[in-house]
Amino acid sequence: MEPRVIRPLQIVARDFYFATIQSSIADAILRMWFWIVAEAERRVMRMYQAGLVLEGGGMKGVYTAGVLDFFTEKGIDFSHIYGVSAGACHMCSYLSRQKGRALSVSVDYLDTRRYCSLESLLTSGDLFNVDFCYHLIPDYLYPYDYDTFEKYPGKAYSVVTNIETGQPEYLRVRDIRKDIDKIRASASLPLVARNVKIDGKLYLDGGISDAIPLEKSILDGNRKNILVMTKEVGFVRKPASASQLGLIKLRYLKYPKVYELMADRHIRYNECLDYIDRQEKNGQAFVIRPHKKSDVGRIEKDKDKLIALYEEGYQEAENCYEDLLAYLEK
Repeated sequence: MEPRVIRPLQIVARDFYFATIQSSIADAILRMWFWIVAEAERRVMRMYQAGLVLEGGGMKGVYTAGVLDFFTEKGIDFSHIYGVSAGACHMCSYLSRQKGRALSVSVDYLDTRRYCSLESLLTSGDLFNVDFCYHLIPDYLYPYDYDTFEKYPGKAYSVVTNIETGQPEYLRVRDIRKDIDKIRASASLPLVARNVKIDGKLYLDGGISDAIPLEKSILDGNRKNILVMTKEVGFVRKPASASQLGLIKLRYLKYPKVYELMADRHIRYNECLDYIDRQEKNGQAFVIRPHKKSDVGRIEKDKDKLIALYEEGYQEAENCYEDLLAYLEK
């Protein structure tokens, strides 16, 4: 089933839940419905010994969601997955095999203040409300298939930035219930999200230290790597503005490494693009990315734009499918 067919039924079920939120019977019916939908979409996955690297990009990540939904439809799986920021979030829906879930979560709550709003930022310290995004949605509004995730035989990593050392860390995700803060940390942008503490260490968005961890995947022994990028062909990152850096410096006085990372982020990112080009030429990387610049912002409220970008990702994955299989199977 295509997401556009299932999603209206999901919305009906969700609204039914809201209307009877106190009812344990309604809760059971809702969970059963989503289980049926997930089972109807699930495919037998083929595991390839390769790394899947998912770049972040805020709401531009719906492009990645489209690519991953195509992979799910075709039953393509990878032995190692590295999710960065929004890429870490979409990695979760991919590994639960819930096709259409990442798109639905991205667009169905745009008008809900508790999802993403200035009010949430001012009252909680997080632009994307933690309780709504990481608890209410996966546990009630669009139930997450935890059991299927736990059956994944490969290794999934959430890329985070240690704000005390300034180094990227690659946190293994084994149990979404227990490891949800690892996903949250990877997607916690400076200035618009609180620091996330895990095992006594403080973390922020993985994209500020290792936006596209291809080198890490290669070091882990992956000779073949699939990169899903959210920046278009020919993209060159520009330096952060003086005002942004000023706010960063003030906000993270106790953690100067954050300022240092943001100040030279454009240099490291553009060097990474050059590295990717070299690895693509020598056969260690297969890159999927947009061919044209998108007008979707990091914080986007236009549902039609988001759906269009999702469909672009799905279509691009479909267009390169034969080449991808040839790359993986040679």
